[in-house]
Amino acid sequence: MSGPDAHPEQREERRFHGFAVSPGVSRGIAYVHRPGKDEVPRYPIQPEQVDSEILRLEAALGATRAQITLIQSQLAAAVGAKDASIFDAHLLVIEDASLLDEVVRGIDQEHLNAEFVVHRSASKFAAELAKLHDPYLSERSLDITDVARRIIQNLTGKAHPGLGAVQTRHLLVAHHLTPSDTASLNRDLVLGFATDVGSKTSHTAILARSLGIPAVSGLHGVEKLFQTGDDILLDGYRGLLVLNPLPATLLEYEEFSHQRARVEQDLSALRETASTTRDGHHITLAANLEFADDLPLHKLSGAEGVGLYRTEVFFFNRDSLPTEDEQFENYRRIAAELHPQKIIIRTLDVGGDKPLDSLPLPAESNPFLGLRGVRLCLEHCDIFKSQLRAILRASAGGNVRLMYPMVTSPGEVKRANALLEECRHELRAEGHAFDERLEVGVMIEVPAAALCAEHIACEVQFFSIGTNDLVQYTLAVDRLNESVAPLYEATHPAVLRLIKHVTDAAHAAGIWVGVCGEMASDIVLVPLLLGLGVDELSAAALLVPRIKRAVQTLDLKSCRELAARALEHDSAPENLKACEALARERYGELLA
Repeated sequence: MSGPDAHPEQREERRFHGFAVSPGVSRGIAYVHRPGKDEVPRYPIQPEQVDSEILRLEAALGATRAQITLIQSQLAAAVGAKDASIFDAHLLVIEDASLLDEVVRGIDQEHLNAEFVVHRSASKFAAELAKLHDPYLSERSLDITDVARRIIQNLTGKAHPGLGAVQTRHLLVAHHLTPSDTASLNRDLVLGFATDVGSKTSHTAILARSLGIPAVSGLHGVEKLFQTGDDILLDGYRGLLVLNPLPATLLEYEEFSHQRARVEQDLSALRETASTTRDGHHITLAANLEFADDLPLHKLSGAEGVGLYRTEVFFFNRDSLPTEDEQFENYRRIAAELHPQKIIIRTLDVGGDKPLDSLPLPAESNPFLGLRGVRLCLEHCDIFKSQLRAILRASAGGNVRLMYPMVTSPGEVKRANALLEECRHELRAEGHAFDERLEVGVMIEVPAAALCAEHIACEVQFFSIGTNDLVQYTLAVDRLNESVAPLYEATHPAVLRLIKHVTDAAHAAGIWVGVCGEMASDIVLVPLLLGLGVDELSAAALLVPRIKRAVQTLDLKSCRELAARALEHDSAPENLKACEALARERYGELLA
């Protein structure tokens, strides 16, 4: 923890609670970012000026594209291609035909200047997306606003120096930060940032974690309360911002920083140890994987395999769908690098809230309940079979498992398996090798699938519970909607009873059950999941050592007693409190 010397006269300490979006603790002088709202000029142009105005727009688009590409390449060199790919979405905005057509129409038909028409059109598009209250589309809305601001600056020639121009060490306080704002931060000078709005899953939050900048969001109004020069302390573990921290608070955080350093050192020694409870029960501990570039981190984590490989990232930001051979090479290479560890490859989970540019689909009023996951794949059998063939071919090494997402009924599984069998026959006829004993599983992420688990279990070799969606669909709560977010309770009795039903049905059928949602990443909930009968946990690679330490301190008897009590309770907060008590007793040093 770093920061200024204590003020001679200590003012009243005030604490503000938000969301912890990027870990770390830092103390420093506040720099409050209040960018003024630039007035976008509006003026008429003559008909004979239309062509030159469109040329001016094209030049600004070209300059914007070059600037974003430069930011992306600099970011890729600093943190890797994975997180730099966030700016692919910005580049797509510049190519968005519907947006550009509307801008050109405004110049050509209304005879208005380019700056104004860009601002008007982008504001309209962004507002329409923001109204849908969908996390993916909200990010798209921010992308449009961010890119439009840059295009207008290139049109007017009034580009702002940006946050990177601040030349003193500081903690940044702002209403919000765009991804390009965050990418421009000087990591030697910015000790952390706090914003009024934002979420853990926003592009800004992802960049903050990649850049190693502690951050707190969702503070609702601190930008108006704070002044540049204020003495503040930011806790990116607990989502806390402290104004005028008292000496006792500083002492507490000094000890906290030392404690975390000791814990991190101890955890680094766990890589080669087994995730086995004190009474001898082995819990398979895997890591989720999105990009092949993450494999080195996976290997360092001590995970036993990949519990979820999300293949949709291979389909995004493309004008055309990947071919079977392209997919095969991607899956084969990852499986070969992991061998002999197992990897679960989830089939395409897109549609609705995760659209593909290469697969135009009709807009849906409620994308979370629309054509997505295995539903979409069964509607587009050619795309589905291409992926199934690629996964089968990649399975020749014997360490690949296949999993269908968003299943709701045994009938869907039977249809998917029938297509898989067609692919097997085709590949045999063509002379391609594959694993004849390939294990097939499904994600249990909606209540319908959980309640039909005993029937679905007859069709597959394993279950993987996607707790993020299971909680959301069971409780009818959008966890990213701030109005109802407190109602998103993973320890709700209904959720726990569904999980127990799934594990019981699986074990009765002789198959195993994993969890790959956020519950598997929460060390407070690990004893509850073990007590409910879960056999495998799959989390982000960075969290694997913590989960392993938690498992090693637990015994299955205590976990089962905890789960039995939780299933009888009618209170989610009481269940959470009981989980916290056991976690604090067994591995309190891991809890922030």
